Amino acid sequence: MKRDSKLSSVLHVLLHLAHSERPMTSEQMAGMLDTNPVLVRRVLAGLRERGYISSERGHGGGWTVTCDLATVTLRDVYDAVGAPTVFAMGNRNEHSACLVEQVVNASLADAFQEAEALLVRRLGDVTLADLSRDFNLRYDNHPHRRPEHEHAPG
Repeated sequence: MKRDSKLSSVLHVLLHLAHSERPMTSEQMAGMLDTNPVLVRRVLAGLRERGYISSERGHGGGWTVTCDLATVTLRDVYDAVGAPTVFAMGNRNEHSACLVEQVVNASLADAFQEAEALLVRRLGDVTLADLSRDFNLRYDNHPHRRPEHEHAPG
């Protein structure tokens, strides 16, 4: 089963936007993520609605970060992209008449709920500014850093 990488992808482009000196187009971001620009725009719409980013059309236009990175948590971004399902695992049959399966389902449901609640709480403890600081430290210590961080082709 393919993993849902929407949150990771959005955080990726948000950090690029935060460190870019100019707006970035959907096409540029789609190239970074190896996806379609329409999908990028669709996912970014939730962030725009919350005021985290904005977009301008036309020559020189594109997407920019409009929020204070210190006030937006990974939980906020997670919610803005639709709170994707955390686990790919689930019950074999949600509404079984079998008592054994009911016991298994109840046990797994409790474990999944606890694990998801822990993860979502942790996302609320990390801000975009935290990610930005970590990127800056890694960039400053990278032996082959470039004036503008960009993706190598391929």
